[in-house]
Amino acid sequence: MTLDVDSDDSVRACFAAIAEPIDVLVNNAGIEVHGSVEELPMESVIAVMNTNYFGTVRCIQAVLPQMRVRRQGCIINVSSISGRVSNSPLGAYSASKFAVEAISEALAGEVKPFNIRVALLEPGAQDTRMARDIGHPPPSAYPQPERFANYFRTFLANPVPPTASATLIRSIIESGTWQLRHLPGPNAAPVIAWRASLSDEQWVDWNALDDDSWYAAVERDFGIKVRP
Repeated sequence: MTLDVDSDDSVRACFAAIAEPIDVLVNNAGIEVHGSVEELPMESVIAVMNTNYFGTVRCIQAVLPQMRVRRQGCIINVSSISGRVSNSPLGAYSASKFAVEAISEALAGEVKPFNIRVALLEPGAQDTRMARDIGHPPPSAYPQPERFANYFRTFLANPVPPTASATLIRSIIESGTWQLRHLPGPNAAPVIAWRASLSDEQWVDWNALDDDSWYAAVERDFGIKVRP
């Protein structure tokens, strides 16, 4: 069935055409834009929020009435470690995923009395077209896009397949777990833990390092060489 999560009318029409009760909703539709806050076109900022966040909300609102009446359902929102960790050049993308995280937390408390489970999936770098696009940054007056591209290219030399996320989604559905956040693949949890170990000011300073210092810090903190 055709579904454009950017469109109120498309979402309404698609879900209205499904006769069977919907047991599970997986909000996986998403786009990625990258660039400095100054240089990213405003239409790109709006587009990533519309698809990643408003699209998720549209689909949730479409399934909740019948899930609530049936007192049964599971909603899985695919977020990202960028929904917990924000840095350049992924500021706009992170903003959309932070928004997904926030509404998922609120939603989980609203619908649990109706026996509806909510889960957040927070993948790290996985071998998708979206991840590979980050490895090709546009020209920028800022250093972060190019060095972050080198970081992603290094990770994708030994990629985590997207099946890591798909397998975990199936496990969430079938296990009946009420756990809110889930980290698929081996590289998600270490990044979350590392960011949690830093103060906000240390995190800002890490992102603001000059190129030589930043590449050295990545090698020191992660044990990988991403310098081109």
